[in-house]
Amino acid sequence: MTDSKSTDERRLILPDWPAPATVGALTTTRIGGCSRPPWQGFNLAMHVGDDPSAVSTNRRQLLALAGLRRDPLWLDQVHGTGVVDCAEAHDRVPEADASVCRLPGRACVIMTADCLPVLFCNLQGTEVAAAHAGWRGLASGVLRNTLAAMTSAPADLLVWLGPAIGPDRFEVGPEVQQMFLVNAVNERHRQRIPGNFRSAGTESDRQLADLYGLARAELLSLGVSHIYGGGDCTWSDPLRFFSYRRDGVTGRMASMVWLWQ
Repeated sequence: MTDSKSTDERRLILPDWPAPATVGALTTTRIGGCSRPPWQGFNLAMHVGDDPSAVSTNRRQLLALAGLRRDPLWLDQVHGTGVVDCAEAHDRVPEADASVCRLPGRACVIMTADCLPVLFCNLQGTEVAAAHAGWRGLASGVLRNTLAAMTSAPADLLVWLGPAIGPDRFEVGPEVQQMFLVNAVNERHRQRIPGNFRSAGTESDRQLADLYGLARAELLSLGVSHIYGGGDCTWSDPLRFFSYRRDGVTGRMASMVWLWQ
């Protein structure tokens, strides 16, 4: 079960969160688009080997589906913790893994194919943000950096967790849990981390990690209590989602949030 709801065409997922009317948000699926295998469908990434003209066509379709007139702020994502303000980016593609915006009509966007997309808005409907939270960025602090870049207090924020690899499929080594423990924001956060790892059931020390649970643990420890989403597994649904761990060479979905003009 998921607490997100799809459009009739199943091309988009619209976050099921009580965002103000001034906030728009969506996550794409791989359904639709014009990319050919192995990027088949609605691939929105230029860096994965797909035909650039196909990606450009898909991006134009995305603008039309979202009802936006200006391109979103695409990022050069590096699995880091950098955050950029849309007002300062102009027309360049910044190297960052999160963005914040207080300007109507310009969308924050991140691309994923197993990593966790995290969308933010404030209760007043005047500020939005999007973060790319793979395990490295999540453990290193991309969510706390995003919160720090926003002017709203954590208690005044709504957060939606988009499609990511699920806790039954995300196998990692023991060093991953250790990295989360070392980088915990406080003792409350540290105590919540081990419950999001379990044995992979093999003779090795491999573990299954819950990206959704790890993100919630940090957000709650930082004072964010309005957290939604977190029910779609990209690996387990090849008809709807790209998955890097499942397929290797593949496309990317986009998760966007913006303020209406």
